[in-house]
Amino acid sequence: AQGADELVFLDISATQESRATVTDLADQVAAEINIPFTVGGGISSVEQVYRLLRSGADKVSINSAAVYRPDLIDELVREFGSQCIVVAIDARQTESVWQVYTSGGRKQSNYELLSWANEVQNRGAGEILFTSMDHDGTKDGFAVEILKSLNSLLSIPIIASGGAGAMEHFGEVFHNGKADAALAASVFHFNQIQIPFLKSFLKNNNIPIR
Repeated sequence: AQGADELVFLDISATQESRATVTDLADQVAAEINIPFTVGGGISSVEQVYRLLRSGADKVSINSAAVYRPDLIDELVREFGSQCIVVAIDARQTESVWQVYTSGGRKQSNYELLSWANEVQNRGAGEILFTSMDHDGTKDGFAVEILKSLNSLLSIPIIASGGAGAMEHFGEVFHNGKADAALAASVFHFNQIQIPFLKSFLKNNNIPIR
């Protein structure tokens, strides 16, 4: 009702707790809204994705399972098409390298961010949801520089996540970070930023919005 373009539900502890995402929640949410709805958390099989899409999700987001078994991306794309397969990537900057993390940002993987993002695209994912774990929750702004690097490397849409705290941060991530979309949680949940005002702010700053 506030004007969000999409809703993303991520059960961020599902992998850590070996718990599958609850499909009846997707069914209930889908019955209430008419905007695209993405579900993620603990998804690791074609069967799970099939159930979520049948329950009303428009897209599914996979993360840790893709890092552990990259062929999963290929399998899901073959079965359902790129348009509904989002690969979420959580990363932290370690010295000069951005390292990919799994299990809700708790476990460091062997993948470097840019190489993994490129592989994800080559395997057919339709979008990447990138979260900077260093920025997440800080409300100090998005990871603009690495987002710019991702945009230069990739041709698929990139959703920026982690760090939103002010309307100016959204303007910066679109203008300088070249993100295709921006995701935020607490600033919207606690009404610190109202979506209609944010959209007006972006429009007034020459950023194309819906």
